[in-house]
Amino acid sequence: MFISFEGIDGCGKSTQARMLADALRAEGRDVILTREPGGSPGAEEIRRLLVEGAGERWSGETEALLFTAARRDHLERTIHPALARGETVITDRFADSTRVYQGAARGDLRDLVDRLHDLAIGLEPDRTFVIDIDPATGLSRGTARGGVEDRFESLGLGFQEKLAAGFRDLAAANPARVRLIDGRGTPEQVAARIRAAL
Repeated sequence: MFISFEGIDGCGKSTQARMLADALRAEGRDVILTREPGGSPGAEEIRRLLVEGAGERWSGETEALLFTAARRDHLERTIHPALARGETVITDRFADSTRVYQGAARGDLRDLVDRLHDLAIGLEPDRTFVIDIDPATGLSRGTARGGVEDRFESLGLGFQEKLAAGFRDLAAANPARVRLIDGRGTPEQVAARIRAAL
């Protein structure tokens, strides 16, 4: 299976992706845990361009191109080979993040994002989990993490609210693939909801 985790900054998706990978490994499955942007050497280089620096460093169009380039390298070097070996791939973000961040919240770029995806990627996860939390809570968590990867958090609460609405709309529009998961409670409580949905 190819599984992705999505949601606003600070929603807990990285923790949940790791917890699901650990649980599936404990059941004897071969699991690759990866992330976007990143997940391969070339994509990790592009990651630094995208997540560090000033919030308005790039236009939405430039971001969409950079994310697509990183995703293509990730797909070629990590995702496709793992799936071909029969492994389960769990990724912390995939194409839905670009659809929401650049396609909706950063501007009306959904057509561009979808065309780039069709041309260069052409793959959707088997199941996507959107961790849904209050945007103010997510922003405070993301800010508390510190570090240099805070470019999107620096765009403020209004941006996080647009993202949350975008992810909810995405889940409603793709019910066969996307599951909206209540992100409130302990990590273990959220993980139990994910396993029930999986």
